[in-house]
Amino acid sequence: MSDNKQVIENFYTAFARLDWQAMNACYHDEAFFYDPVFHNLQVREVKAMWEMLCKQAKDFSVTADHIEADEEGYGSCNWIATYTFSTTGKRVVNHCKARFKFEDAKIIEHLDDFDLWKWSRQALGMKGLLLGWLPFVQNAIHRRARKSLEKFMKQQNRL
Repeated sequence: MSDNKQVIENFYTAFARLDWQAMNACYHDEAFFYDPVFHNLQVREVKAMWEMLCKQAKDFSVTADHIEADEEGYGSCNWIATYTFSTTGKRVVNHCKARFKFEDAKIIEHLDDFDLWKWSRQALGMKGLLLGWLPFVQNAIHRRARKSLEKFMKQQNRL
């Protein structure tokens, strides 16, 4: 198994245990993260995001499969997170595709892709079903996530 594939395995094994410290150890000091909710996070924000999400997780499980990595420094996997969305108490099953770029056997770029409208239908209920596909609703989801992360980082003295 390549070092990069092992990093992906370690990351999702730690995620399944909600071990944000072990997850964060997989990241390079110059890491970058992007997904449909959390846009353009730099390393300290990435690490705070995983800590926040792990600490707030309810009824959580995650599985990862189709883990691949090459010797050129790229990798990918599919993963599914199942949890109760804390804001609404609704159950979410989020299917994601992750792409990674590695440097020094650490994640330097992490891009997660999932259907934000499908996520919003589950997490927000009727509002997400009817309006979750609209850009202004998706932007509101992004802004709320950013505010939550900034608040968490401030509470943890990480701003």
